[in-house]
Amino acid sequence: SDKIEDELEMTTVCHRPEGLEQLEAQTNFTKRELQVLYRGFKNECPSGVVNEETFKQIYAQFFPHGDASMYAHYLFNAFDTAQNGSVKFEDFVIALSILLRGTVHEKLRWTFNLYDINKDGYINKEEMMDIVKAIYDMMGKYTYPVLKEDAPRQHVEVFFQKMDKNKDGVVTLDEFIESCQEDDNIMRSLQLFENVM
Repeated sequence: SDKIEDELEMTTVCHRPEGLEQLEAQTNFTKRELQVLYRGFKNECPSGVVNEETFKQIYAQFFPHGDASMYAHYLFNAFDTAQNGSVKFEDFVIALSILLRGTVHEKLRWTFNLYDINKDGYINKEEMMDIVKAIYDMMGKYTYPVLKEDAPRQHVEVFFQKMDKNKDGVVTLDEFIESCQEDDNIMRSLQLFENVM
């Protein structure tokens, strides 16, 4: 039975994060804050990594009135920078640092990456539609009781027209950042993500 226990140990081997000093240098968090975040992370994810299922479960707790699974899926992909199906503490903390304490430019770059579902460097209208629909689903009927079924589509039409400066049917990172910075409405809508995070 010792051998079996050893093998179990091996399969659940923990992912230990890189030194806190290194993470402190890479993020806008203090060492103390990183320790607190790590403790919370380990609490939810004892193995030191989060897969998409766990991520969705944790996320669902915050949105009891809606269905957060689709948004959590896109968010997970944005956190999973290595695209290997798991999020390590480092991935989590670096993203959190950008979203909570990054410059406007860093936040917008991160948000662009979230919307760029297939990671081809452009946002097309379908991708924007998918994310906006996921947000509406997550917020649930209680938040937007007055919204019509086609509200997400109208929302996206307006946004996309403003953002696609050269009218080539896709939004580049530069177009995205420029649009967001010159339009308070877009910026305010994107502030939603600070509350959603």
